[in-house]
This record gives sequence, structure tokens and C-alpha cells, in this order.
Amino acid sequence: MTEKVYFVFHVTRIYYPLHSRLYCVFCHMATISPIRFAFTLFRSTIPSVSQKSQKIDFAIGGQAVIEGVMMRSPSHYAVAVRKEDGRIKVCDSKYISITKRYKVLGIPVLRGLVHLFESMYIGVKALNISNAEFMAGDADHSPKKHSVWRELMALIGSVLYFVFVFGLAIFLFKFLPLWLTQISSEKMTFLDNHFWAFNILDGVIKTIFFLTYLLLISLIPDIKRVFAYHGAEHKSIWAYELEKKLEPAEINKQTRFHPRCGTSFLLLVIFISIVIYTAIPTPDDFASKFLIRVAVLPLIAGVSYEALKFSAKHQSSWIVRAIVAPGLWFQKITTREPDDKQCEVAAKALTRCLELEGSK
Repeated sequence: MTEKVYFVFHVTRIYYPLHSRLYCVFCHMATISPIRFAFTLFRSTIPSVSQKSQKIDFAIGGQAVIEGVMMRSPSHYAVAVRKEDGRIKVCDSKYISITKRYKVLGIPVLRGLVHLFESMYIGVKALNISNAEFMAGDADHSPKKHSVWRELMALIGSVLYFVFVFGLAIFLFKFLPLWLTQISSEKMTFLDNHFWAFNILDGVIKTIFFLTYLLLISLIPDIKRVFAYHGAEHKSIWAYELEKKLEPAEINKQTRFHPRCGTSFLLLVIFISIVIYTAIPTPDDFASKFLIRVAVLPLIAGVSYEALKFSAKHQSSWIVRAIVAPGLWFQKITTREPDDKQCEVAAKALTRCLELEGSK
């Protein structure tokens, strides 16, 4: 019975805002032209992240980790993990972006690629910290000093792991979609004669793969908890940006959808890749298409970063909201409503970052 009530309540939360907005549109249908009506109807279906920051001293980002949250400020990051005995362990470290040390790396587009690799690096470190704390149980994890040889082997292992994950991602989201599109173009002359259509189909297949991947992993119980911490991360960042108290009850009042989320970034990558692939002259053979797509990945990542950065500054524009809307829709999968305890963990990580930055 409880599950049924929750389901109805959840559906109502999603359906009611859309229903009420569409109702207002239909009430004014007689006073606007058909084209404008269709235009307004389209706008009414775009998710609105109407919360606007009153004051943002600096950008805060983060990610969910194992039983916790990592938050990152301009020069620090903090990882908060819920221990088995209920305590919250907070680990922090200083990290200044290489773009601050080498100005040339801070130029538009290039900085996006740098920030992407830095985020991956810090993200892996945060996951390792949370995993170590989780495995330690009630006790606090105390890092042991290993020999140079063991440290080297650990580094090699990390590199091999990264290569494997990167290779798997290239295979699933580059090779397979392109291969399926290439096969389709051999049977449909329209795709073969119109490269823009070819690239759109390629992008659609990638999106389907991405959506399927998210849906499958969302069925895993442990991943569900990670997604709840992901929601707590978003809510706490909203609370900070809206100058609310960083307390669990206040944090949980915020929306779990955030336009700067990595999910939005990935969908922007797919959209921008369609544009860039279409603009670049490409040979007809499959191998050349695949190699060119891999080669321009850094450019796509850099442009996507700039687009996401731009969208974060212009959230009130309906055009920007239309662009980030798919990312917000996908966050219905990658985030879940957290409980107050999970929000407390996110608040601890965020508060620690603010303390280290001297803001609180």
C-alpha cells in the first residue's frame, strides 16, 4: 500500500506542474495566433529551474560517492562519508586548477578540456577515499605509507583501469553507434546523401544507448543510494546559491535538478558532436569516420564545457532552458530524493569547502 501511495504522489509531483501550465496556455488560446500558440505550448513543456542565485561568491561543484558526497570549491575539495556507526567522516585537500597556474590553459575551449580531466582526477580520488572509509567500517581509515615500488604498481593499475574504462566508453558510445548508423546508411540512400541526417541518427543512437545504460544501472540497489546522494549534492548546492541555511531540513526543500550537472554536460556533448561532425568534411569509409570522431573529442568536450558554462549564467532564458531541458529530464533517472541524513552528509562536505575558502 505504501509503495502505491508513493507512486501516485511521485507521479502527481511530476504531472501537476505541467498540467497547470498547459491549462493556462489553453485558457489564452483564443487570443494568440496558431504559430504563437504552438511556440508557447513548446515552451510550457520545458522544465523550469526557476530558482535563481541571490549571490554566488564562487562556483561549487561536486559528485556523489560511496555513502557520501564530494564537494569542490576553487581551491579545495572535501569528501564527507557516512560511517557504519552513523558518524560523518570528512576528508579534505587543497587543489588549485592548473589553469590558474598556467594562464594559456585558461583560454576558452581549452580550459574545458583541462577542467574535464581535473574533474575526472579528483572524482577518482574522492571515490577512493569514500571506498576506503566505507571498507574501514566503524574505524577511521588511516592511509599507510607504501614502498615506491608498490606506489608505482598502484599508479600503473590506475592508468590501466582508466584506459579500460575509456576504451569501453569509446566502444559503446562511439564505435557501436557509428557502426549501426553506417549499416543503416548502406540501406537508406537518404542517410548516405545527407551527412547531417547521418549524424543526427548517430546522435539518436548514442542517446538511446546512454538512456539504456542509465536505466539499467538505476536498478542496482547500491546505485540507487548513490543517486540519492547525487540528489543531496544538487540540493545542497542550490541551498548555498540561494543563501539558505545549510541544514538538512532546509536543503531538502530545494529541487534535486541542477543545470550544471554532469548529466547535462554529457547530453550537450552529444548535441554539439552532431554539429561539429556535420561541419567537418569526412570520407565515406567507416574507419576514417571513426578516427575523425575520436580525434575531435577534445574539441567537442571543450565547446560543450563553454556551452554549459554559458547556460549556467543565463538560466532565465527560455532558449537556454530548452537546451538544458534534456539534461534535466535525464536527472530524473540519475538523481533520487534524498533523506535528511544524506542531505546532512552533503552539507558537511559543502560547509567544509566554504570554511577552507574562508567564506563561512
